Amino acid sequence: MTEISNAQVSSTNPSFFELVAVFGRIGLLSFGGPAGQIGMMHRVLVDERRWISEDRFLHALNYCMLLPGPEAQQLATYCGWLLHGRRGGIIAGTLFVLPGFFVIVALAAAYALFQDTHWLPVLLSGLKAGVLAIVIEALLRVAKRALVSRFQMAVAATSFIALFLFGLPFPLVILLAGAMGWFVSRKAAFGIQPRDEANLSGNARKADVVPLRQKALGFVAGIAIWQIPFALTWLFAAPQTLALLQTFFSKMAVVTFGGAYAVLAYVAQVAVETHGWMTAGEMLDGLALAEATPGPLVLVLSHIGFLAAFRNPGWLDPTVAGVMGASIAAWATFVPSFILIFLGAPYVESARNNKRLSAALSAITAAVVGVILNLSVWFGLHVLFRDVERVALVPAINLNLSVPVWNTLDPVALALFVVSAFLLFRLKLGMVPVLALCIAVGFGRLWLDG
Repeated sequence: MTEISNAQVSSTNPSFFELVAVFGRIGLLSFGGPAGQIGMMHRVLVDERRWISEDRFLHALNYCMLLPGPEAQQLATYCGWLLHGRRGGIIAGTLFVLPGFFVIVALAAAYALFQDTHWLPVLLSGLKAGVLAIVIEALLRVAKRALVSRFQMAVAATSFIALFLFGLPFPLVILLAGAMGWFVSRKAAFGIQPRDEANLSGNARKADVVPLRQKALGFVAGIAIWQIPFALTWLFAAPQTLALLQTFFSKMAVVTFGGAYAVLAYVAQVAVETHGWMTAGEMLDGLALAEATPGPLVLVLSHIGFLAAFRNPGWLDPTVAGVMGASIAAWATFVPSFILIFLGAPYVESARNNKRLSAALSAITAAVVGVILNLSVWFGLHVLFRDVERVALVPAINLNLSVPVWNTLDPVALALFVVSAFLLFRLKLGMVPVLALCIAVGFGRLWLDG
């Protein structure tokens, strides 16, 4: 199959049932953190299905990178909105989270009842090696199409260095790139391609013209929906812990710039030291479970919610309380993403022909490549090596380097990564056969370990 240009699009609009099936599949296979999840959506929606053009996909990604909350889930919601309006956005964003949520709730229940989930990392160790190959393939594909000038390449490289070596906050890097693009908005500098409405793929939506009053009502309705758990806990006199979870994770939802890792330290401090919901070790166990399951890493908050409610159930059965706590944590975390997309996406779409904004978003596109490269390197180090150290190169300027402990290299993971890369890059096999092979290897390792 020959590669298509950005201007070429599919003449077939996806049906609603096709959208449900595809995003259900994406949700089930969304391993690898933001880099792997964004790469998977790019591969499926842009390359395989051709429902959304390259330009439109990157435009949506740039906006999502500026928002608080899980950017990959927001991108899924945005893409669903482009294809089938609000109901498409709700379905796409929900299906992106739902499989991982069910898995993390089941694992949290097993952890709370038996304190034994040591087998999961072994089972999924092979899967992570395959996901690493998929992440690198996605990175190369996005970089090839997004970095069309030397300036963009320089922005991408600078962003990677700022994140990987200096550990600058992710939102700061993105904002600085956008500001640079805004103030230096010459087309020649960025290699910006003219926006063309012919570049819309499928039935991708134009901006909706919504009266100000209707927008205000939509915002108020969104906030009311977001806080439904408060009303339910008051109405049914539910344990106070559930109300505390809604309050705490609602606050987290609006400050989680840069993904889950940006706020996990604070979340851990509050959950462990302030409320005593769990120990520090249990927090780390929850993070390991979230990393090994599909969906956003921020689903670790549902693990916290389950344990907090399980141990403070009030008049409820502990397991029922745990499920409610996990559900409230997920609700408080993800509902704001839908509100931000549905309110902001029409304006982002209407601004596609604004030259200065296009220049800013083009620079953000380049910075996003650096962000994905940083995530890929971080993910790769932790997949192939058991231990990774942060070494201070120049302490005075906070110049650090993540260095693997070489004697902790996992030879099986390395071999499986090489095989997966060969299957993807050379034999051009799809994602599903590669992941199936990796899962089979994980089962083999679990069986050998007894």
